[in-house]
Amino acid sequence: MGLVGGLLGFAVGLPIGVAVALIVYLRFVAPCRRLQDPVIRPLRDLDSETLQTTMPDIPLWVKSPDYDRVDWINKFICDMWPFLDKAICNTIRSAIRPTFDQYVGQYGTESIEFGRLTLGALPPTFQGIKVYEMQEKELVIEPVIRWASIANVTVKAKVHSILVSAQLVDLHIMLTPRVTLKPLVPSFPCFANLCVSLMEKPRVDFGFKLLGGDLMAIPGLHRFVQEQISKEIAKLYHWPKLIQIPILDEASGAAKKPVGILHVNVIRAMNLLKMDLLGKSDPYVKLRLSGEKLPSKKTSIKMNNLNPEWNENFRFVVKDPETQILELRMFDWEKVKMHDKLGMQVIPLRLLNPYESKLFTLDLLKSMDPNDPHNKKNRGKLVVELTFDPFRDDNNSNILMSDGEGNVSVKRDVPPSGGLLVVSVENAEDVEGKRHTNPYALVLFRGEKKETKAIKKTRDPRWNEEFQFMVDEAPVDEKIHIEVRSRRRGLLPIRNKESLGHVDINLVDVVNNGRINQKYHLINSRNGKIHVEIRWSTV
Repeated sequence: MGLVGGLLGFAVGLPIGVAVALIVYLRFVAPCRRLQDPVIRPLRDLDSETLQTTMPDIPLWVKSPDYDRVDWINKFICDMWPFLDKAICNTIRSAIRPTFDQYVGQYGTESIEFGRLTLGALPPTFQGIKVYEMQEKELVIEPVIRWASIANVTVKAKVHSILVSAQLVDLHIMLTPRVTLKPLVPSFPCFANLCVSLMEKPRVDFGFKLLGGDLMAIPGLHRFVQEQISKEIAKLYHWPKLIQIPILDEASGAAKKPVGILHVNVIRAMNLLKMDLLGKSDPYVKLRLSGEKLPSKKTSIKMNNLNPEWNENFRFVVKDPETQILELRMFDWEKVKMHDKLGMQVIPLRLLNPYESKLFTLDLLKSMDPNDPHNKKNRGKLVVELTFDPFRDDNNSNILMSDGEGNVSVKRDVPPSGGLLVVSVENAEDVEGKRHTNPYALVLFRGEKKETKAIKKTRDPRWNEEFQFMVDEAPVDEKIHIEVRSRRRGLLPIRNKESLGHVDINLVDVVNNGRINQKYHLINSRNGKIHVEIRWSTV
């Protein structure tokens, strides 16, 4: 009975004691601990120790006259943050999705997806902005950004039917980037590219939970991970290195125009690495020109061969031969798993002289990092031949040539050849379908089809899209077919597409004059018109 009585006394007395303690706290203690108005004291009244502790938290616009106070930007970001958070998270999901899909099916991974993805309710704040003297074609600013976010990013993966979750929380970042807006253009947002580099090593702090446990709580691991992340970010983006973000596309008219065509002949490779266990390698080459959003071009696959020969030709449109580079990456083809990387190399186009073929024998590297120790390993060689054909000046036989130092000369009597046909589909007016009006434009030239995006439910679509066709001969006696169609979405193919009118344009005037820009009446349309610009550049 004594034991039972003790248990009953504990069960009754515990809630009564807690209730009495809560009443005493609310009645006597809490009123004494209510928040008081902060005591504001000028900096000159602080002692040296307190001032030294306070200095890191003082905004830069107070400490340095070079930095401006930008409360209006912080207010704007605060008001827009709920929408920016949603847009940024959607962009992250769509960008990371292909990466997740690459690992599904490997190592027993059944699925990988975001469980929760939010940047939190607290936006980043600008502590101050330093603006350099504006030049004629660019603007340079240095903001100081602090972001104490309550981000919550959860990734869930199912491996061998076991659900594994990883969570990133409480992300804190402090950055001092240099942002260059160039070139300045008359169209909104008034600059075509955004160049960013870090002036100081960033400070990054976060919590990382795996299977519910916080790994950052392990002694020594938190500081090590924090330092390694800051060091790796600084390697990539610390000044003078930078990341260039294109803002305006070619359709805006702010991007550089094509200046020539690059001919690439992938000839052969020699002494490649043996990647397959029971055989040799199955190599192929991917080619890409920097500064372009187009997909990479690929050679054929040479099965079970360490010394393959291709002799395959490719053509690229060049816009800036002084800065663009040709990227060459070689892979070992695999039927099931990801293709293994055999090596890579790059060729700056500034090494080429106009109309002169140049042969390159390249040593394949693991990466373009000069400090990468894996580059010391022999990965074989790749032989390619490059020829740069610049467009002619004023559509005649004269060629503008540059010596790389800003000196331009004219090369005459170049034999005639092909060129580049650029078709810009601007907009259409008064197009209407019988069943639906979701117009898009189809461009057909020499059997090659290109399409604009479809715009829903409008009779006056505006596309502003540009297409390029490389040809070997001037299309003097040819026509280009442009048709406006309407596409019904989400239904059966029956009556899914409907023609809203078309036009066939003779290219003789384009070849003779170099450019036409006008509106055309659409055939088989009541009042429909389409605005098209066509440019011809000869090499």
